[in-house]
Amino acid sequence: MSTSEFSLLSGFQQLQQQINQQIIGQPQLTERMLVALLAEGHILVEGPPGLAKTKAIKTLAELIEGSFHRIQFTPDLLPSDITGTEIYRPETGAFEFQSGPIFHNLLLADEINRAPAKVQAALLEAMAEGQVSVGKRSMPMEKLFMVMATQNPLEQEGTYPLPEAQLDRFMMHLKVDYPEAEAELQILELAENEARQTPTADAILMSQEQLFQARQEVLGLYMADSIKDYIVQLVIATRQGAKYSQELADWIAVGVSPRATISLSLGARAHAWLNGQEFVTPDNVQAVIHDVFRHRLLLNFEAQAQNLSEDDITDKILQLVPVA
Repeated sequence: MSTSEFSLLSGFQQLQQQINQQIIGQPQLTERMLVALLAEGHILVEGPPGLAKTKAIKTLAELIEGSFHRIQFTPDLLPSDITGTEIYRPETGAFEFQSGPIFHNLLLADEINRAPAKVQAALLEAMAEGQVSVGKRSMPMEKLFMVMATQNPLEQEGTYPLPEAQLDRFMMHLKVDYPEAEAELQILELAENEARQTPTADAILMSQEQLFQARQEVLGLYMADSIKDYIVQLVIATRQGAKYSQELADWIAVGVSPRATISLSLGARAHAWLNGQEFVTPDNVQAVIHDVFRHRLLLNFEAQAQNLSEDDITDKILQLVPVA
């Protein structure tokens, strides 16, 4: 591993350590945010309120070079509130585009399922195509653009479930839960210490240029053909379950899309790179597969009747598909 690769890796590991000091008890959330950042993906985080989901991406934004904005999704939000709109300037007699919050580098879509589908869809083009269309104009996004959306699984009244087309645009769907007692005590101590001290601005640990270099290192990480075939077979198992088990075929209504194949490959590469590996292993694929498949698998009534979740089906697939 070259000196430049080592410095980039050590920089990201330091970044991860800094975030973990602020976001206690959620190491998986921290790691997955960095995986998505390295893989140019977007992440959907689901969990009860108060688990520092907002603070996590805000802390990340403070430690890397880039702008951050939070949007609170509500039922009365309009698409133009996200993308921006044309404003008439009487002094010039012309319309001028006022850009919306989507034109920031890191965007937090808080409680995304609280807004109607039309508003949710305002993010689709930016997430999938890297551009926003307003009227007759199409404006490109910044090279560094990442959406982290959150949703609360406990309260469903007044919410609008995300359609499958939008869910598929998220690289990963991460579920977070309450921390253990020891971590809860550390959270209490951290909150008390922060209340006593005058807040100071965190130093930027990662420039955008360094981030883009790290992304190239991730893409250049060696992945054997056998690992690529393993990824493809895991995906095919969701569509042709009978090839492995009739039971599996009976549980899955719709398998995952080709975006899952790409996300699984990029996620495994980023996971391996973050752990200082020089090549991708099946363990890296298995580490991220649940987050990649969770929001893309559609289960039928039989699976629901047996109280099986998407994670249960993914576990079954991992058992049935032979390791490369």
